[in-house]
Amino acid sequence: MFFPQEMTSLELIIPEKDLLAVTNVLTGQGVFHQVDASHLGSRAKSESIDSWKERASTYATLERQVLLAMQALEVEEGNPPKNENPTVVAIEDIRPLMEEIEQAVKNATSQLVSSQKRLEQLQENINELEPVADFDLDLGMLRDPRYIHSILGTMPVSNLERLQTSLTRTPSVLLTLREDRKNAVVWLTGASGNADILDRAARSAYLNPFDFKGTHEGTPSEIIKSLNAEIANTRQQIEKQKDEIAQLRTTYAGQLQSLLWNVRTSRMLADAMAHYGKLKYTYLIVGWIPSSKLASLSEQLKRASKNIIIETTPSKRGSSGQNVPVSLKNPGILSPFQMLTTTYARPRYEEIDPTVLITITFPLLFGAMFGDVGHGLVLAILGWVIASKRVPALRGMASLGTIVMICGLTAIVFGFLYGSIFGFEEILPESPFFSKLIWMQPIHHITDILLVAIGAGVVILSIGFLLNIYNAWVARDWARLLFDPNGLAGLVLYWSLLGLAGSIAVPGFPVPTPVFVVLVILGGVAVMFSEFFKHLVERHRPLIEGGIGMFLFQSVVELFEKLISLFSNSMSYVRVGAFAVAHAGLSGAFFVLAELVDGNRGLGYWIVLIIGNIFIVGFEGLIVGIQTMRLHYYEFFSKFFTGGGAPYEPLTPVRVEEK
Repeated sequence: MFFPQEMTSLELIIPEKDLLAVTNVLTGQGVFHQVDASHLGSRAKSESIDSWKERASTYATLERQVLLAMQALEVEEGNPPKNENPTVVAIEDIRPLMEEIEQAVKNATSQLVSSQKRLEQLQENINELEPVADFDLDLGMLRDPRYIHSILGTMPVSNLERLQTSLTRTPSVLLTLREDRKNAVVWLTGASGNADILDRAARSAYLNPFDFKGTHEGTPSEIIKSLNAEIANTRQQIEKQKDEIAQLRTTYAGQLQSLLWNVRTSRMLADAMAHYGKLKYTYLIVGWIPSSKLASLSEQLKRASKNIIIETTPSKRGSSGQNVPVSLKNPGILSPFQMLTTTYARPRYEEIDPTVLITITFPLLFGAMFGDVGHGLVLAILGWVIASKRVPALRGMASLGTIVMICGLTAIVFGFLYGSIFGFEEILPESPFFSKLIWMQPIHHITDILLVAIGAGVVILSIGFLLNIYNAWVARDWARLLFDPNGLAGLVLYWSLLGLAGSIAVPGFPVPTPVFVVLVILGGVAVMFSEFFKHLVERHRPLIEGGIGMFLFQSVVELFEKLISLFSNSMSYVRVGAFAVAHAGLSGAFFVLAELVDGNRGLGYWIVLIIGNIFIVGFEGLIVGIQTMRLHYYEFFSKFFTGGGAPYEPLTPVRVEEK
């Protein structure tokens, strides 16, 4: 839980006759992370590997065809069949059936799409005719006229005068048939010889002509009546075509689901075998498996092939040179916070997984900044609704809902400690029971809450330093452990600076100031020349890269940068106390506004308070969440968490999001 799952390197040598059986076991168990070994072995014997690559490509094409057909028929993928021994289906056995289904689906859906487009066109024609429906005008004269050119359409009212002006020297007639505040329906007509001039003038005035191509003959009202009849007929056709598609869905749903999983499994098996190494008479398979699953998989492999050779190498945490896939194993309630961790980066194999830490610190910091019983309760209920997946549109946000719910609960706890409920700070203090729970009210103890926030930041940052030291120790990276700015040297510098400040500011401090001065100097020198000391420990030559002058300049800059970083990181946690004060202050501001609206505390007073609390929960809650994430990503994680781990992707037809 504190580290990614322990992994074991697995190398298999199998005879050609057991190729499919062993591959079935590897894919059926869903625990084997394959590594490409196709470049290993004899190049002269790679014809079979190339064959499997071609077959994998063919299966991938078939899988896309099946998915498109299922999408057209609205068929769900369903669950994979419980088949412990998946096989590679013959392409010639499934292709005829797929082509038959594809053709039937294509015919039905193309007819439906054509009818729907026709319906849209008919409705568009009606929309164009409605502005002139009251006019007794035969539109047949507008189609292919012999002597006149006509344009019937809509245009901005503000451009009418402009259009008339542009046609002053061109014989034409411009009639305004209907006009409202913005647009006008106009009829522009003139000699057919001036058609180009009329069209250019119409375009410049943004006259949008109606398109009457394909419409019926007669007046607008007669055509609209005819179009409505055709629309009704088209809708009947659409319903029949939908019924046909529904019948196809009933007929082919089971076959498509079976085809999908057969093709998907075959594609996966073929792709896996395409990445095996080929020896003269055997195949080489390379990959990784969680150490806890090794015994079970080995037993299954030996059953599938009596002549198999299995070689395993457990991966040590300190083997940072290996590209070990990272499988995070966090139970239940921690999985949403694991999402926060992987959003930043995936831990490397030898790194601590900070999910457990962020599960504790994230809600605590959020609650400290957003402490209010009422506001926390609203957030907790909202998070529960999202996490419960009761709202279909929010089902994809279930993990976020869990985080919001937990943060809301911690906000309730801090609300009791702060004595605040929906911004009211006199209700809980007046209660004989709840008044005993109150720790401090931020708005009345600003200095105290800010100092506590800085103290909490010092603790969290110190934990970050210690975790980096531990990571370096696990990886046997002694140079990083001793002299990294976030290692032992940086921790000594940080703590000695804190001690120096305490010895100066606090009379009777137990440790004398000169001790801290010496430690500051030692820590500063170690951080300042960290690269030199790292090269010395790692036996890297040259010890100093570049000239002495440039090296000294860079060292001074790095020390100055580290000092600024330590100060800024520590002071960043002031925002925890500052937001706690701001939260109370914003609530107080809405109380003042409510009094101004309705001093008698009537309906207006409570409406303002309700709106204010909604704003606080929504807007301020979002800001506090962002600030909490920032404190973890930039201040805390940056001390010890480098990330860059390879994801664990076991062979399985079902997508595994996290193992």
